[in-house]
Amino acid sequence: MAQNKFASVDEYIGSFPADVQAILRQVRRKIRDAVPLAGETISYQMPTMTLGGAPLLYFAGWKRHISLYPAPAGDESFERRIEPYRAEKSTVKFPLSRPIPYDLIEQVARLRAEQLQRGGT
Repeated sequence: MAQNKFASVDEYIGSFPADVQAILRQVRRKIRDAVPLAGETISYQMPTMTLGGAPLLYFAGWKRHISLYPAPAGDESFERRIEPYRAEKSTVKFPLSRPIPYDLIEQVARLRAEQLQRGGT
């Protein structure tokens, strides 16, 4: 990833190779599918999906993975699914060398939106 100051999510995504751009666009689409009222901005020089003006999810491309922050806690089934991707308590990393679980990204976005709507951070 180039160390630029990005003016938009499109500009950020455009700074990656074409294959990674496609993945980042799909991540963005899946978050919007899960949370249709989500807005977007750049914060901390990465795409930030917002809900009601508050950060919902940050997503970022790296050399070998895509990351989402913060990943919410969920029920036992959700925790089993997300465990292989957790890098830290609130960070998940999806390796570019494996298929991206877009349905899990949608689930993360839905859970995170529920968390925000309940007044969580």
